[in-house]
Amino acid sequence: MGNDVDPPAQDHPHSRLLRSVLRAAGAFGFKAVGALRRKGAGLRAGRVWLLAIAHALLFAAVYWLAFLLRFDFQVPPRDLGIYLQSLPWLLSVKLAVFYLTGHFHGWWRYVTFADLVALIRATVLSLLAMAAINFFGLFGLTLRVPRSILILDALVGLVVLGSLRSSWRIFREHFWPVIKARKYRNALLVGTDEASAILAHQMQALTQLPCRILGLLATNGDEKRGQLGRIPVLGHMEEVEKIAAACNATDVFVVAGALPGAQLRRLMTICREADLNLKIVPDYHARLHGDRHVPIRNIEINDLLGREPVRLDCREIAGLLEGRSAMVTGAGGSIGSEICRQAILFGPRELVLVGRGENRIFDVERELRSAARPTTLHAYIADVTDEVRMRCLFARHRPAVVFHAAAHKHVPLMEANVAEAVRNNVLGTKRLADLAHQFGVKSFVFISTDKAVHPSSVMGATKQLAERYVHALAQQSPTRFSAVRFGNVLGSAGSVVPLFQDQIRRGGPITVTDPRMTRFFMTIPEASQLVLQAAAMGRGGEIFVLEMGLPIRIVDLAADLIRLSGLPEEAIEIVYTGLRPGEKLYEQLYFEDEATLPTAHEKVRVAYHRPYAVEEVDRAIGELLELAGQSDDVIRRKLQEVIPEYRCPAAANGQPDDADPPRRPVAEPHGAA
Repeated sequence: MGNDVDPPAQDHPHSRLLRSVLRAAGAFGFKAVGALRRKGAGLRAGRVWLLAIAHALLFAAVYWLAFLLRFDFQVPPRDLGIYLQSLPWLLSVKLAVFYLTGHFHGWWRYVTFADLVALIRATVLSLLAMAAINFFGLFGLTLRVPRSILILDALVGLVVLGSLRSSWRIFREHFWPVIKARKYRNALLVGTDEASAILAHQMQALTQLPCRILGLLATNGDEKRGQLGRIPVLGHMEEVEKIAAACNATDVFVVAGALPGAQLRRLMTICREADLNLKIVPDYHARLHGDRHVPIRNIEINDLLGREPVRLDCREIAGLLEGRSAMVTGAGGSIGSEICRQAILFGPRELVLVGRGENRIFDVERELRSAARPTTLHAYIADVTDEVRMRCLFARHRPAVVFHAAAHKHVPLMEANVAEAVRNNVLGTKRLADLAHQFGVKSFVFISTDKAVHPSSVMGATKQLAERYVHALAQQSPTRFSAVRFGNVLGSAGSVVPLFQDQIRRGGPITVTDPRMTRFFMTIPEASQLVLQAAAMGRGGEIFVLEMGLPIRIVDLAADLIRLSGLPEEAIEIVYTGLRPGEKLYEQLYFEDEATLPTAHEKVRVAYHRPYAVEEVDRAIGELLELAGQSDDVIRRKLQEVIPEYRCPAAANGQPDDADPPRRPVAEPHGAA
């Protein structure tokens, strides 16, 4: 420290320089405050100035503290001169580095480990810059600051700034909940994976949430108690009643899709018996849009279905739709409208909506227009059986992709309107497929149903005949014709879930046809997404079958809906009415003689049916349509003649009491590619 520097006098030039810097900082501060008062739009700029001034004062204090520590709080006069001479350069370097690295633009209440890493980076850069100026004489300067001073300044500054920046978050997350303890409810979160831990810590940071996470619950027996970050693992979810009583918890949170339906039902039963509030929070991917809020909702029937989210090959689907014209028939229906919502995400040039219900088409078009996407929308009220009208639409828009979802689907209603079911489901599909062939449509996708397999209803028989025509036409057309077969979708118009919910609202009873009746279920978005995926994979002639999981008993579905409504099961009576015309106890996804193969997507399989000649199916359809003016029994007999697998209503209703779904082994076709 042998620097020959005279002790600074009161009017030392370096002292005058320091006073000038402080006066300038004060002037800037007054200007910033004035800007905040005069103009609300200057809030952000004024805040940057205030933060810069606060940092400058803090940097000066920390730098002086480094000198004090270096000289045991007795700084020699000559080293005081070094401090005064180097301070303006240190402030200039640090303010520039911290500003360029964004430290004057964040909010301390949102500080994270990433912010602390950024603080370390800015501190190291400042240290290197000052060392370069000090030891290499940059800009012609010779500051002669001891190395230990610069290192102490960096370390002390890191500790002080890190402590200050994290103090507000620490106060909000640890002390504020204690002060406001009466306003928070204690909660438990099911899950011990990394995503659950991130969610738990995020919920702790949000003081506006009404609950505080006390601990995590494991979902399998192999997981032991421990701690994830600051959140402890308190035990298994089967012990939730005991754990909640021990820590005075009132709420239990489950991440959407984290538990299979059976486990969620079990947990729901335990929580109901223990008088605990069971809620659903969105998964990690649903919170990636930037909103820091964590929406909490009640359990829905979709959660009890327990189906995993669909993973799509977006590049393959975009290759089918992007920049092309796409047409969706039945666009006002549950599946058709959701196909429109999913398809528009992949950037088609135009989307043609076709349907018979003007109100539903109007609602779907308005919803899609509000998304403000570049796709051009065209909404048409049209009947798919009207060849002249549909030909005009094909000629005007030349669609490259057609999703044919228009159909009459209500089984008992179609039993009373046989001719209309044939006209709409068979003739409509035939005319639309013929137009697709004539106008060179690239891909045509027919939406089929599990009721087309061993049909016991007119609706199922007509869908089977339409499926055959599409399959046959694919053998001789450059258009890639394919069919997608799946079961019931939850929440669709006229389906069992809205019916049960309406009956619960009216106080019951819930009408179930038979306690043994089962159905396959999937959600509307899942079905629509897989339809797009199957369409992108189709090469022509395939019957794609969506993976539906295990069948669900209708009576169990009714019991779930009663519990979800907040009522005990015994509060709503369940009445068994017997099978209606066309219904059967169970549905199937494959014929016994169909061989299936997996595809590139785990939730889509291909069923290989025996090929049909177009002339054969066309002739059968023509004979059937000639009977349009005949009685329902005559048309049914013709349907049985055309489709031997079709069983008349009497046979369908006469299933034995111990009827169980046949278990068909999945065969692999010889020579299938």
